[in-house]
Order: sequence, then C-alpha cells, then structure tokens
Amino acid sequence: EEEQFADTLQKGLKHLEAAVSTLTSNVISGDVVFKLYDTYGFPVDLTADIAREQGLELDMAGFDKCMEEQRKRSREGANFDILVDTTKRVGADFTFEADWKGFKGYDTLQVKGQATALFLDNQVVSQLEQGQAGAVVLDQTPFYAESGGQVGDRGELVSDTGVFSVDDTIKQGNAHVHLGRVTSGTLQTGEQVTAQVDGPTRADTVRNHSATHLLHAALREVLGEHVTQQGSLVAPDRLRFDFSHPEPVSAEQMLQIERLVNRRILDNIDTEIRFMPLNEALESGAMSLFGEKYDEQVRVLNIGGDFSVELCGGTHVGRAGDIGLFKITTETGIAAGIRRVEAVTGLGALDLVEAEEAQLTDLARLLKSGRDKLSMKLEQVLETARRLEKELEQVKGKMASRAGAELSEQAELVNGIHVLARNMDGADPKTLRDTVDQLKSKLGTAVIVLGTVKDEKVNLVAGVTRDSTQKVQAGDLVNFVAQQVGGRGGGRPDLAQAGGNDPSALQGALASVSGWVAQKTAEN
Repeated sequence: EEEQFADTLQKGLKHLEAAVSTLTSNVISGDVVFKLYDTYGFPVDLTADIAREQGLELDMAGFDKCMEEQRKRSREGANFDILVDTTKRVGADFTFEADWKGFKGYDTLQVKGQATALFLDNQVVSQLEQGQAGAVVLDQTPFYAESGGQVGDRGELVSDTGVFSVDDTIKQGNAHVHLGRVTSGTLQTGEQVTAQVDGPTRADTVRNHSATHLLHAALREVLGEHVTQQGSLVAPDRLRFDFSHPEPVSAEQMLQIERLVNRRILDNIDTEIRFMPLNEALESGAMSLFGEKYDEQVRVLNIGGDFSVELCGGTHVGRAGDIGLFKITTETGIAAGIRRVEAVTGLGALDLVEAEEAQLTDLARLLKSGRDKLSMKLEQVLETARRLEKELEQVKGKMASRAGAELSEQAELVNGIHVLARNMDGADPKTLRDTVDQLKSKLGTAVIVLGTVKDEKVNLVAGVTRDSTQKVQAGDLVNFVAQQVGGRGGGRPDLAQAGGNDPSALQGALASVSGWVAQKTAEN
C-alpha cells in the first residue's frame, strides 16, 4: 500500500508541477485539481497543502463543477445505455415516465401487474417466446433493482400464457427492469402477470444488507469517526464493505467489531423507517454517502435503535434479531487507506460455524485429543516435531561425516587435485552440501561432484576448494554435468548446485568429471 501510494504521489506531483509551471495567476484551476483526483487518485487536501506551501490557491468551485458533471455522466450512463450482460443492452430508445413509483417490494414479495414493455436484442417487441432471453418492465413490481450495493432480486413473472424466470433486476431511470428468460409459453405486452420474488434469496440478501449498516456503525465506534463507507456489495451469500482506514485492523479490533454487531442483533430492536426532507434527515445525524445523489424526500433507516442511522433505499429486516448471526470472514487492504471486510449472516454464518466445528472435530480426532485441549495437544505435537527435526539434522550430519570419510578414499588425483564424483542414493540436497563440505576439509585440494535422484529428479552439488578455484569454477563444473542430465545450474566459484530430469544419464555424467577437470587444469 505504501508503494502504491508513493507511485500515486510521484505521478500526481509530476502533473501538478507541469500545471503550476504554466500558471498565469496564483490559482490552480478546478479541472487540474479534478484530473489529479480522478485520474491519478491524488487527494484534494494534499493538492491544497502543496499549493498552500507555494502561495497558491485552488479553484474549488471549478472542482465541484467537474465532480457534478462526472456524476451527471454516470447517472446518464446508468439509463438505457448500460450493459445488462456481455452481449445485449436494454433498448436505449425506450423512455419511462420520470415519476414511475411502481416499486412495492418494501411491503410484499408478490404483486399482480401489467407487462408494459418487453425487450429482445436491444429492441422493443410485443412478445417473448420460450427460450428467448430478454427484459420485462411492469407497471408495478415487488422486485428490488440493483442499487446501493444491494443486488437485484430474482424470481418469476407468471402470466396465463407463460413463465418468465427473472435472473436479475436493474434500474433504468426510476423504473425496474427484469432480466431473464421465458422458460415456458410466451409473454406479451399488456398481459397481466403475477410477479413473485424468490423469498429465501431476498431474505438472505436483506440480512446481509442490514448487517452492513450495523457493521458501519461498529467500525466507527471501534476504529474512530474517520471511518466512512467507500463501497459495498450485498448479495444473498455474503456482504462486502469497503471503508476508509489508514492501517490494518487488528485481530482484537475485529473481535470487538464482530461482538458489537452481534450484541445489537441480540437486542432485537425493531427496525424504524421514516421518510423526511433531506436537510432534516442530515441535521438529525443520519449518515449519507459522499457523492451520492439524494432526492429532496429521503428514507431514513434506524437499525439497532439509534446505533445505526443512515439514509438508505434498500430492503431490510423488520427486527435486528432477524439477521441471526454475524461472522466476519476476511479483512484486507484494497488500496491506499482503504480496507475491506467480508462477512456472512444468517444461514451463511451458520454454514461457516458448522464447517469450522467439523474441522475442529476432525483435528481432535487426528490429534487424539478432546476439543477443549486441542491447543495444548497441538503445541506438544509441534514441540516433538521440532525436537525430532533437530535430531534428524544431527543424524544427517553424522552420516555426511561418515560418508565423507568413506568417499574420500575413492578420490583420484588429477594434475595435483583430488577429484571425486559419486552418486549418493537417497540423500537430500542439504546432505549433499554437508558431505561436500566434509570432503573438502578431508581432501585439502579437491574438486567434488555429488549427485542423487529423488522423485525422478536429479540433484547435483559441486564443490571446489579455494586453492583450486583459479583453475576450476564450481559453477562451470556443475553446469557441465547438469547439461548431460537434462538441466542446468550455477553458484559460487567454490560451491554450486544444479538439477536435471534424466536420472538414467547421471552415472555417465559423473564419470565424465575427471576428464573435464583434467582438461581444465591442463589449460591453466
């Protein structure tokens, strides 16, 4: 994160310096400040600090104008020009009434409505047939459209002539568009349909959405009021919440946050929903999202009493206790100063607890211990493993010493240098290195190559005593041998390693070492 922020600073400073060098007044224009913020991720307050140091001012009115233009582009782009899947768009030439108020999903999951528009391949059509994927607009619907981080509802639209399976619901202007496929019969414009939301899926989503509000409040209480929401995802299977915070959240803090949310759930206080003017809501202390566009009349949500008070248009539990159980799964950093918490609630949290219970039971079985004594038993097993590893290293050292003594007698003298190249069956790379060191000490002036085969792979270690490195380099030697067994390697002049994938060629490769050393030493 530090490296990413440093890179952001470097790029932003270059652009800022270039802009300052062309100034004809002491004011940095709003479009420059906005470009630094939007393109380079350069914080506005940092731009202001740098400007202040140089006796300059920022055109904040111009910056605000650029921000509003960007929001306007985003809102316009969210109308009929957005992708609804990888290949199709909902028809851009269709216009809804601006004051469409047909969403009934706060109070019910089933509504009888009329199909006012059908879309197929970006075109308005009068009928959708079985197997065709398209989009449906109703005069009223219980389906929540993706917004504010909450995913769109799924379910079915059933008419007298067919069934339309809804895979997702999105907003186009104020209206809700049902995306999916006709699974039987046909669907026609003007038909009466029964719109039925998938209840269990909505319930899972609702639990996760209400939990994000409690999580936001808990983060601010434990970490500080500098915490603000930077993004979220509310799906049936999990919730994701991004927030501003300059450092990782400790395990102790995460436990505090989780317990605080669960305490509010256990309080089981009724969720309170009020509609009021925006200014009145903000003055009452309701939290809003920076950059979010709100109507003059807003929906204020209290969850857990006054613990969480936010502006929100999403669907929520009737009582905090309906969330059931809240469990944090991960906490990570996703950008400079931005952290992310993922969590599960309700049945998802129950599934997680049951999986962890099963894992504990399995560990207890493997360790032959009661679950209440797992930590103590595991520490004993780890301590035994550490002790055995030390003993094994000592045994390997003794074996290397013994092997070195035996192998040293097999060395041949080549131009005044003891040369030894042997296969040590079953040895690991560390044992090879230890044995090479033992042989170098015993032989005095020597060139040594030891090899072994493990898991159909060849391991090689070459050692050259320091008084011989002017004539023979260990790296060159091990590479010469490795090439014969289908590999390569290298290292220091006095010690080098290599590998290969042709064990059948190992004996011949080792046998060629004496001749290679003879040639090298004769040349030098």
